[in-house]
Amino acid sequence: MPTTDFVDYVKLHLHSGNGGNGSMHLHREKFIAKGGPDGGDGGKGGSIIIRGDKQQWTLISLKYRKHIDADDGGNGSGNLCTGADAKDIILKVPLGTVAKNAETGEVIGEVTNDGDELVIVKGGRGGKGNAFFKSATRQTPKFAQEGEPGEEGWFILEVKTLADVGLVGFPNAGKSTLLSVVSAAHPKVADYAFTTLEPSIGIVRYYDDNSFVMADIPGIIEGAHAGKGLGHRFLRHIERNSILLFLISAENLEISKEYNILLKELKLYNPELLDKQRILAVTKCDLLGGDQEIIKSLKRKLPKKIPSIFISSVTGEGIKELKDLIWEKLHD
Repeated sequence: MPTTDFVDYVKLHLHSGNGGNGSMHLHREKFIAKGGPDGGDGGKGGSIIIRGDKQQWTLISLKYRKHIDADDGGNGSGNLCTGADAKDIILKVPLGTVAKNAETGEVIGEVTNDGDELVIVKGGRGGKGNAFFKSATRQTPKFAQEGEPGEEGWFILEVKTLADVGLVGFPNAGKSTLLSVVSAAHPKVADYAFTTLEPSIGIVRYYDDNSFVMADIPGIIEGAHAGKGLGHRFLRHIERNSILLFLISAENLEISKEYNILLKELKLYNPELLDKQRILAVTKCDLLGGDQEIIKSLKRKLPKKIPSIFISSVTGEGIKELKDLIWEKLHD
């Protein structure tokens, strides 16, 4: 498999900063032998935060940063001086990034908009100095509070592609070719399986300056729900798509069978994927040579209850009608 700069999964050990300790200090200066408490509070420890950035497409900047530690807050001191707050660490991530606890699998949250922030590990609060504890009945407290410890643990960041339409199909079904025809994207196109090893995004122009986003995703195979082939790396990228566009080559004479296999993999991975709108496009129709008998035979065998269309990315057959159908479904 060729090397790639596209990284959609990282596992990181994160440690936020400890809060600074409060100061136990009594005021002393010339002619004031027994001044009152003037110990300042400790500063806050640094948090580690992810921020959605529309200019980011990959997690490659985090691939080799396995351990990330934020600084501790400064300790308080006399004369009511507060310790400095530690600077938060901001990790810029692509839109659609989900954060999980690696040990429990619990989803902490996600960032889907530019500028969205999510605190992964929060910095410890600074401890209170003894001046804070002064009262009418306790005028000279000789104690201060320690800062709170930071949080630490292993966390997973994974990207789920944001697109209106996700292309679903077996390897070599014509997904990359279609995307290259309907948009300005340039995914790798070749006549062998698993040409696409990473998602490609294209903006599909429609009438009156309208547009929608289409994603070409690595091809699925039987057993993908269990991680076989490109497995989960493929499947998680279609979770955010509004429409699933199934592509099956006209070379396959058992289109319904192939469609049901794809549907089964989606259901086994996440049953909620079946709630999305679906369209079936029979690709590579130029290979049929315009034989209407074969086309009629294929149409009779198409799965029911799903809009279907015959297309050819080479000749342009059915491409306009496909875009019309997608636009209609997006605005149902």
